[in-house]
Amino acid sequence: MPTMSSDIQHAQQLISHLAPEQVAAVVHLMEVMLDPASRALASAPPEDEEISEEEERTVAEAREWLKHNKPIPHEEVLAEFGLTMADFERMGQTPLPPEPTRSSH
Repeated sequence: MPTMSSDIQHAQQLISHLAPEQVAAVVHLMEVMLDPASRALASAPPEDEEISEEEERTVAEAREWLKHNKPIPHEEVLAEFGLTMADFERMGQTPLPPEPTRSSH
């Protein structure tokens, strides 16, 4: 059975034989594998909730709209709210404040 150090050495040997763009792809893959959010998504159970008729209608309406209109870039929607992509990414990394506890009086 291979040890972790022998696996690491083998990985290093394999990487040393790759072209620069292949190394970049492997590095990106490893970064994704080590990212907590990506790990959580990868290990999440499959979606098993039924899709409602309302959701089906909404998706159909969106697809029909896209047949006649250009998609609106995310950056443009954010700009309407005075936000940038950097703002949006920072918001995604900022934890929400704890919800206040309610007393039952």
